[in-house]
Amino acid sequence: MNQARAIMVLGTSSHVGKSLLTAALCRIFAQQGYRVAPFKSQNMSLNSAATIEGLEIGRAQALQAEAAGIAASVHMNPVLIKPSGDCSSQVVVQGRIWGQISAADYHQRRVEELMPAVRESYQTLASNYQVIILEGAGSPAEINLKQHDIANMRMAEMADAACLLVGDIDRGGVFASLLGTIELLEPAERDRIRGFCINKFRGDLSLLEPGVRMMEERLRKPCLGVVPFLPSLALEEEDSVGLPQVARRGWSISDNTPHRPLRIAVVALPSFSNFTDFDSLRAEPAVDLLFCRSAELLKYADVLILPGSKQTMSDLEWLREGGIDQAIRSHAQSGLVVGICGGMQMLGHQLDDPLGIERQGSVPGLGLLPISTTMQAQKVTRLCSGTIHGGFLFGQPLSQGRVAGYEIHVGQTSYLDHAQPFATLDSGELDGCISADRQILGSYLHGLFDEDCFRHAFVTAARTFCKLAAPTKVNPWKAQREESLDRLARQVSQSLDMQRIFSWVGMTYQ
Repeated sequence: MNQARAIMVLGTSSHVGKSLLTAALCRIFAQQGYRVAPFKSQNMSLNSAATIEGLEIGRAQALQAEAAGIAASVHMNPVLIKPSGDCSSQVVVQGRIWGQISAADYHQRRVEELMPAVRESYQTLASNYQVIILEGAGSPAEINLKQHDIANMRMAEMADAACLLVGDIDRGGVFASLLGTIELLEPAERDRIRGFCINKFRGDLSLLEPGVRMMEERLRKPCLGVVPFLPSLALEEEDSVGLPQVARRGWSISDNTPHRPLRIAVVALPSFSNFTDFDSLRAEPAVDLLFCRSAELLKYADVLILPGSKQTMSDLEWLREGGIDQAIRSHAQSGLVVGICGGMQMLGHQLDDPLGIERQGSVPGLGLLPISTTMQAQKVTRLCSGTIHGGFLFGQPLSQGRVAGYEIHVGQTSYLDHAQPFATLDSGELDGCISADRQILGSYLHGLFDEDCFRHAFVTAARTFCKLAAPTKVNPWKAQREESLDRLARQVSQSLDMQRIFSWVGMTYQ
């Protein structure tokens, strides 16, 4: 059986750009004609995706698979940790819930139980591809956790990977972080690191070069290059570190012309999950979208969106504590309200948790949709597509009413009397709910707005309802993502010594 060659992208810390550099390398190897796949043994994120098998992985690995031109597989991210609070997380293993455990229990006792699944997933990929681009997690030099770290140097050894160490100059202290990381590694681990690179650079490269030469001498390792900061990439961040800043001020309300932007407020819940659901909406020229955490900021919105939540019942109580529940109810009397996944559950009449999946008991919902939800042990994870029920959106007729996305939830939602679904799925099942006045809708579909036709219809229908002019320009999100992946790969290939990187795995770069 052939075994793939491996390259691992390690970082001096979290959020240095490992995920996007891994995506770039996947795209570059694929463009060179090699069969390549991404892999991250352990990922901590509330931003997840459903695979074609109907299983759950980190959103970053789904993006990397997209960059490689292949379908996302559960084996690309065998362990996904979804924080439920400061010290507790849900652990998803090979796409299914494995347990709810504390951070101390996971790191001190339980993580070793996961190594067989990690090894199995890696070997499955390695037997089907020529190259695996592994991504590390955080830093390989977290000495307090290193004994049971399955995401960095231990994984590099298992895969016999040549490692590239990435430092983020945008954060400051890049030289110290590179040197400190290397110094804290064992000699054999240092030998695995073939070189380093500096990411997110802005400014005059000539001013950086003396420091780069000094680092090469200190580390006795080559600098593979300096990657510039790339603005306006239509590519999602891995986790909530990349969540756009929550708005402190609202919109400019002096513009009341029909051509002003549609004001969309997304409530930034404490356990906000899948925040990338709204990247495509934020990119629309006719939209001004803010992430908000106060009732005061919501009063000037045209559309309120309640997003997905990892802790739906707790987040619902947080809404009440801040008076945001009343702001949503007030807005619903004349404006538009949308709930996605957990946000839709909150819009219903009641949430019940008899098994203690989140926390045992019942919580009343906002009462804006005629639905009720019961938390269940089995998580639903699947790709979905369907057709909007009735062919209308916010009372506006649709030229085509197709929707698509993916479900990731533990609740089973039931319809109350006279409830109408938002969509009929191709499987024949019903999705979501829409209010009798057509102003409030909910759906379980994450990624709903990523479909160009639906998003454009949504913006147009919402603007029409709000007595605003139809958009004069719309954004081709899917094409923009492809262009962004190509631009990322092009810039990385120009910035890094790709000949050397390809030679690490015995391959040629042309």
